[in-house]
Amino acid sequence: MIPPPPSAAAKVNLMRCVFIVVLLAVHLSVTSAQEPLPKDDGYRGIWYDMPDKASGELKYSGGLGTYPQQIRPMAIYSREANKTFFTYGGRPKDKNTLLHMVSYYDHATGTVPRPTILLDKKTRDAHDNPCIAIDDAGYIWIFSNTHGPAERSFISRSAEPYSIERFEQVLQTSFSYGQPWHVAGQGFLFINNRYTDGRAVAFSTSRDGVKWSGPTLLAQFGGHYQISFVHGNKIGVAFNYFPRGLDSRTNLYYLETSDFGRTWQTAAGQTVQVPLRQPQNPAIVVDAESQRRLVYLKDIVFDEHGRPVLLYLTTGGYQRTPENDPRTWSIARWTGETWIISHVTESDHNYDFGQLYLEDDGTWRIIAPTESGPQPYMTGGEIAIWTSRDQGETWQRLKQLTQNSPRNHTYVRRPTNAHPDFYAWWADGNADELSESYLYFTNQAGDAVWQLPKQMTQEQQQPQVWDGK
Repeated sequence: MIPPPPSAAAKVNLMRCVFIVVLLAVHLSVTSAQEPLPKDDGYRGIWYDMPDKASGELKYSGGLGTYPQQIRPMAIYSREANKTFFTYGGRPKDKNTLLHMVSYYDHATGTVPRPTILLDKKTRDAHDNPCIAIDDAGYIWIFSNTHGPAERSFISRSAEPYSIERFEQVLQTSFSYGQPWHVAGQGFLFINNRYTDGRAVAFSTSRDGVKWSGPTLLAQFGGHYQISFVHGNKIGVAFNYFPRGLDSRTNLYYLETSDFGRTWQTAAGQTVQVPLRQPQNPAIVVDAESQRRLVYLKDIVFDEHGRPVLLYLTTGGYQRTPENDPRTWSIARWTGETWIISHVTESDHNYDFGQLYLEDDGTWRIIAPTESGPQPYMTGGEIAIWTSRDQGETWQRLKQLTQNSPRNHTYVRRPTNAHPDFYAWWADGNADELSESYLYFTNQAGDAVWQLPKQMTQEQQQPQVWDGK
């Protein structure tokens, strides 16, 4: 018996199946044919400066391979691989141009490999630095930012789980100040800035990292910077606003979501309609504008109850002069009923940046360049460890990690799920003039400072205790 000819619909479905099979075959052949990415023979950071348009004086400058605070995370500890994977803004030996670098610290051997050169960003702008995520299957994702609305942003995924040898580029688009958070079983919720009539706080979601929703705006009134963090299914976002341009940044706000961005609440649980459009709104934590103070965001973490704790700096003006002292580091802690504000210390530059740790034994720890460095009143300085045993109410300087340094230390970063052996890491650089920039880390106890190898002679090499030179 001769079977009837296939219907038109069946033919269409057959063609679709053939097309999908062909696409998969092409994808697999391209992936399998990819050559390993080039390696560098040492760890070097980008040097960058930002002059004040009005005066020509430097607003900030130095070794900014781990800059800025709005790009995060830059490192993640993976228990499955027993490695801390990290990305940073590097550069070649012969010129100061931005390379997106990927590497890891192997906790089993105490070594690092030659870092992988993911791409040449063809700029010296450290605002284009990368950030990192790891999905449920162990694939490493690198989000390559762009300073501004141009479509020069990239999302890349490792070809194999827990590997930095090969990456495939899955998307070219536009995003700035990216903060990708992977929520187990759900996918990515990606906080970033959108250049839409100012800098809006926005987010997008994706189950697979390839197809993305949105963007959906969270806040747009004057312009904003934001920082964020994840706690289980909860993602919290702290942000400020610019009443008269970014040098007027002020106020501190907080929102959170526990349903993958479908709804947003204040710390008190009040659901708000987004985007927020007015400076006076339910998300406000600190009304610094009424106090004539600027707000520089530093960090956000959650306590054991899932309540947000914010670290920020306030100052009298954006210029790096002593007239804008005091530059005060403060904590805003949500108790479940109200925000409690407490003072930590002071430092000499608005862009001094460090991270907050809430540890299992009740210790609160800050690692930051709060001490004046070899280039005073410039970005960074000497790094100190501060601790609190009363939930941030009072603070003591436990120790100074660096001293008599030749270059300011800048932008201390906390790896997500930080392992005690690779607890904080950062770069250095002469903030007064173009210089070399190297990368460092310390452990939880602050026993020493280790320098990532500036010249590697082996494929895997142990970082050496830094000798201060």
